[in-house]
Amino acid sequence: MKITRHGAPQQTNGEPPMIGHDLPAFTVKAADGHTVSNHDLAGHYSLISVVPDIDTRVCSVSTKNFNQAADGFADINFFTISTNTIAQQQNWCAAEGVKQMQLLSDEAGSFGQAMGLYVADNNTNARSVWIANPEGKIVYRELIEEQTEEPDYDSALAYLETHAK
Repeated sequence: MKITRHGAPQQTNGEPPMIGHDLPAFTVKAADGHTVSNHDLAGHYSLISVVPDIDTRVCSVSTKNFNQAADGFADINFFTISTNTIAQQQNWCAAEGVKQMQLLSDEAGSFGQAMGLYVADNNTNARSVWIANPEGKIVYRELIEEQTEEPDYDSALAYLETHAK
């Protein structure tokens, strides 16, 4: 997939899955070091916000916005996935006071590679927002072409309000 960062063209490792497809197999690491896979998301709606680097302005804003929204949704998983290390994510959470949203580390690149979002040029994943239903099917996706732009929070949250009740 073609994306841009500050207007400069970049390329991901593939094409992201379409709505209606299963989330591909992946593993990421939670803050406590345990492995989380696509199978662990089953049984609940899950919003996955993918950010290139948690320590940048737009990634920080995105994560804080979804973190705030998580308070209004019971029984829905809210995740942020980045290629940052667990330590970098924990430092960011402590500094920013983020507690509701679970940050997951894709330092090994499993999620980005499986989703067609991995950008080898800078070892990041392309900014995007995904919602998977309790059966693990992708029911919402937003691919952000210019990586310095924020996602459409309202559309993702409206989807959850309408479909995840």
